[in-house]
Amino acid sequence: MKTPELLAPAGSLAMLETALAFGASAIYAGQPRYSLRVRNNDFGDIDVLRQGIGTAHAKGAKFFLVSNIFPHGNKIRHYIDNMAPVIALKPDAMIMSDPGLIMMVRETWPEMEIHLSVQANTVNSAAVKFWQSVGVKRVILSRELSLDQVAEIRQDCPDMELEVFVHGALCIAYSGRCLLSGYFNHRDANQGSCTNSCRWDYKTQKGVVDASGDVLTRQAAMAREQDERTSGGVLPGQGDIPRSPEADQVYMIEESQREGSYMPIEEDEHGTYVMNSKDLRAIEHVKRLVEIGVDSLKIEGRTKSPYYVARTVQSYRRAIDDAVAGRELDPALLGQLEGLANRGYTSGFFQRHTPEATQNYLRGYSESGRSLYVGDAVAFDATRGLVEVRVKNRFALDDWLEIIHPAGNFDVQLSRMESADGSAVAVAPGSGHTVWLALPERAVGAFVARYVHAPEGQAQP
Repeated sequence: MKTPELLAPAGSLAMLETALAFGASAIYAGQPRYSLRVRNNDFGDIDVLRQGIGTAHAKGAKFFLVSNIFPHGNKIRHYIDNMAPVIALKPDAMIMSDPGLIMMVRETWPEMEIHLSVQANTVNSAAVKFWQSVGVKRVILSRELSLDQVAEIRQDCPDMELEVFVHGALCIAYSGRCLLSGYFNHRDANQGSCTNSCRWDYKTQKGVVDASGDVLTRQAAMAREQDERTSGGVLPGQGDIPRSPEADQVYMIEESQREGSYMPIEEDEHGTYVMNSKDLRAIEHVKRLVEIGVDSLKIEGRTKSPYYVARTVQSYRRAIDDAVAGRELDPALLGQLEGLANRGYTSGFFQRHTPEATQNYLRGYSESGRSLYVGDAVAFDATRGLVEVRVKNRFALDDWLEIIHPAGNFDVQLSRMESADGSAVAVAPGSGHTVWLALPERAVGAFVARYVHAPEGQAQP
């Protein structure tokens, strides 16, 4: 089986360099003006973009430039002029979604390779063949496809490059085409400025629909019913039978900053579609995707941290290499990904239900595999024999630490910690502090994580 590309996100040079160090074979990044990531994005600076492309190429990796907005008229007038110095830096491909921009790029730079963004919602082989016919080299398939549907497209389109997302945030709208942010904040998600309205602090309550179709809170509906009964009347539409407020019950959401503004939501046997989705984690499906012949496996997260990209790239690199070698997934990799901040994990639409007869990957790993990011190992003090660590989160003496390094991870139980002046300290209190730990010099350049539970075979401190 061929080894698929492992495509990692970058919002900064630090993320890019980390992804390459931990095993990514390609990087994608975009300029804030023309991609769907405005915040936490350093690549609006042409010099940063030049460094990023140069670094990727120097390490034998590819750099894909994201230009996947759906632009309004004011953004297309100067698009070609603005992109000319960027194209001159020779990115390996452009990731695009808007047919008009694709046409403009094809006419101006016919040699530029184009990958069709997931925003274009490609869900069938006929659409793949259409895009191939207009010169697109690769299609990033919609997240709404199952594994069997991906396999069917692969069979129908054997000479087209296919890419799928395997990890990261999921949008509650179809392939990211959400209107909530634009409705609430006038910040268009399809222009790159999503405020993640689906993840705000909503509260739910029950309500009813009155005869005119208006939604009432449950409290208001009950008060109305009491008034009707007291006056000897009946609720509309029910003849002589009093209408229960439970009869037309609906669910509504109320956002914490918009008290009194009730929005009805609908729910069926699959759940509710207007709320925060769990995050995608499809590492358990990597082997099947390799067998299908998908060309690129993609990690979402251009606004995340270097630690996030280190953890995800290292885990998926191992899963891909194992799959190509014919080995089964190591369940410990799921535990490693649990240590990342997440909203709970789902395999999305790849597999709707996990068969009970198969391996229980949902809880098939030890809880001791979970670790939390606590610092960066930045330098070695040969005189003191200690490694300088810039603290990100609290940890203490006797904690078990995982040292996450491109050359390989290892575990240590923390036995010695000092401050800058050489004083012994027992606790690294949190972000903004610097401490020196009893770690070997090879730990420099590593991310440091604290185990929630002691590693297997080790005593809990």
